[in-house]
Amino acid sequence: MESVLVAVGVVALVGLILGVLIGFAAKKFAVASDPRIEEVAELLPGANCGGCGYAGCGDLAKAIVTSGADPALCAVCSAENVAKICAVMGVEAGAKERKVAVVYCSGDRSHAKMIAQYNGLNDCRAAASLHGGGKGCRFGCIGLGSCARSCPFGAIEIRNGLAIVHPETCVGCGKCVDICPRKLIRLVPAVSKGHVYCNSLLKGPQKKKYCSIPCIACRKCVKAAPEVFNPQGFLVRAVKPELVDAELVKSAGCPTGALQTVEDHLALGQAAGKEKEGAA
Repeated sequence: MESVLVAVGVVALVGLILGVLIGFAAKKFAVASDPRIEEVAELLPGANCGGCGYAGCGDLAKAIVTSGADPALCAVCSAENVAKICAVMGVEAGAKERKVAVVYCSGDRSHAKMIAQYNGLNDCRAAASLHGGGKGCRFGCIGLGSCARSCPFGAIEIRNGLAIVHPETCVGCGKCVDICPRKLIRLVPAVSKGHVYCNSLLKGPQKKKYCSIPCIACRKCVKAAPEVFNPQGFLVRAVKPELVDAELVKSAGCPTGALQTVEDHLALGQAAGKEKEGAA
């Protein structure tokens, strides 16, 4: 019994000594944390989507406080919370422009020519490394849903073999932009009401072999609004997409229909039914 008591006493003494040492070390080497980091983190949405370029909302909060990162980097954060973060940091809140993702392609299965049967992985990047899946256009949407699966907010669906972005849900985090192997998704001002939905760099006759609504660079839109549209080789881009509205799309009179309103692009494939993006 005496030996047991001695053992218990020794263990208790060792524990007490270690506790004192740990407490001393914690106090001695403690790193002061700025309380503003936690305050800023609470104002961020906590989505951890990575669209800001940081690993998550916690890292962005730390960067805002310690490195002066712009609170507006968070595409999900409301303008009200951005203003509150700026107030915490003692800086002036600037105007925040909302952006949304746009898939520059109209090549669903009703308009794009299929030249092969793809039986590989259900992943656009895998298909891109294997002749680009089954569609003939090597610049267009592969349609296997990698962008849809990467979207933390469910703003993209695959409809009839084409990625469709719902602008009312999209927050412009940029995840889909990074994952698309064809680089045909871009972030544009949300006020834009129309786009040239084509990404092919081929000449017009070559494009029409694989798609029924390509941009053939006829430049009718450029003549209608030279300050908005700019020809880039055999493809026309809207250099000021924020100025494109339904009236301009109509007046431009695109002969192929590549220049569409956002609503028209959303309607693509509806007649053929929706093909919901799978989890596999």
